[in-house]
Amino acid sequence: MHRTRVKICGLTRAEDALACVRAGADAIGLVFVPKSPRCVSIEQAAAVIAVLPPFVACVALFQNAGAEYVRAVMAHLSPTLLQFHGDEPREFCSGFGRPYLRAVPMGAGAEVDDYARRFPDAAGLLLDSHGGERSGGSGEAFDWARIPARRTLPLVLAGGLDPDNVAHAIYRVRPWAVDVSSGVEAAKGIKDARKIGAFMQAVRNGDDRG
Repeated sequence: MHRTRVKICGLTRAEDALACVRAGADAIGLVFVPKSPRCVSIEQAAAVIAVLPPFVACVALFQNAGAEYVRAVMAHLSPTLLQFHGDEPREFCSGFGRPYLRAVPMGAGAEVDDYARRFPDAAGLLLDSHGGERSGGSGEAFDWARIPARRTLPLVLAGGLDPDNVAHAIYRVRPWAVDVSSGVEAAKGIKDARKIGAFMQAVRNGDDRG
């Protein structure tokens, strides 16, 4: 039976990373976007990564960053995957010798199949509600009916997920993984361990629905 993987994004503190690990998260996300309230410095990110045990992935998120900055983050932190949320072309995303996730701005009316054609070497497509007037981590969902049933790349579902709706989202969409940020927070960038635990249980409930 497929187990939906879980990435918890927007971490800023080591104690929150530990809460994610204890709850069973597969990956944590670190935001390197200056305008984001969840943005971390390389030093902050290093403190978060230092507490991660083996086999928990670290994803570094960028939005229209310069190549030199991406390389600096990689040199200091060696993230498992890169995640691109801006207008980066395929050549940029694939130019760092590291697997990458390509975010699809569903809030801007983007088509999943179009991004799958444009980024065929991506490790997966992350479907988020950003685009238009929305930014990532807004806590708003998009219409899941727009997600095609047939996929050529693994899909990571994001955008407005929380402990109350993620089980239904998994049942409806059957993604490879889900990504949550604001849905498990006490405040922007500050995670709530109880919400993380509730989210992980809800993911398991969604998988159990078969």
